[in-house]
Amino acid sequence: MTILVTGGTGLVGSRLLRRFADAGVDCRALVRPGKDVPAGATPVEGDLLHADSLKQAVEGVSAIVHLAAVFRTQNEDDIWRANLDGTKNLIAAAKAHAPQARFVMASTGLVYDADASHPGREEDATHPKLAYPASKIAAEKELRNSGLNWSILRLGFVYGDGDGHLAAVPALATRFKWHPARTFSLVHQRDVARVVELALTGVMDGRIVNICDDAPTTLYEMASLVGSPVEPSAEPLTNPWMGRMDGSRLRGLGFQLTVPTVYQAVQQGIL
Repeated sequence: MTILVTGGTGLVGSRLLRRFADAGVDCRALVRPGKDVPAGATPVEGDLLHADSLKQAVEGVSAIVHLAAVFRTQNEDDIWRANLDGTKNLIAAAKAHAPQARFVMASTGLVYDADASHPGREEDATHPKLAYPASKIAAEKELRNSGLNWSILRLGFVYGDGDGHLAAVPALATRFKWHPARTFSLVHQRDVARVVELALTGVMDGRIVNICDDAPTTLYEMASLVGSPVEPSAEPLTNPWMGRMDGSRLRGLGFQLTVPTVYQAVQQGIL
């Protein structure tokens, strides 16, 4: 099996590539010039925004793991170009040069509506207002209608193995004026990698699957865990369901988490 990974220099992709390389998997990483990849992975220069550059990357692959995304910017045009236009270009390249390849795309649990009455479920209607989740929903639709063999992984708040994501929580809470009691479904890097491996077996073909652990956690708790507490608040939380995901479908596929809660990650020293 030859696997192409996009976003291989990002928080999730770099760790996934290292895992694949250590396991001896034949993997390619789509990178821009000058970018390094873990030993054992093959860099292929290209850019998702330049369709003509993707032929070499996808030719001969048996699977594509599409992790590349832009979200930490206030430039909405950049978000839409990277997340929607880039995905369209990759889909077109796959259809032209690797039509039998399994296409696994990472999306986000942020797609679920802010006025939800329960934890987000894969079958729920989604009408996100922010550019990042809205662009991801649009990209999901492109993939679902592509005719390719696809699966979509809606990731919770990814953290762990020294990625620094939890450490960014206080700044994110301040920037977006999030209530400290706002709760997010989390998932550890190690379980993200294991889910991708499971998706590559075909068990998730044609499915959207929420990827989250067993213990939704408040911003207040997350910030406290990294030693940068945010101010508590006695004001009521507008909607306690916002940010929470239902992981029943993943469990129904027989998947068992290795890091079921962030507190276990703390005990194991793998934050």
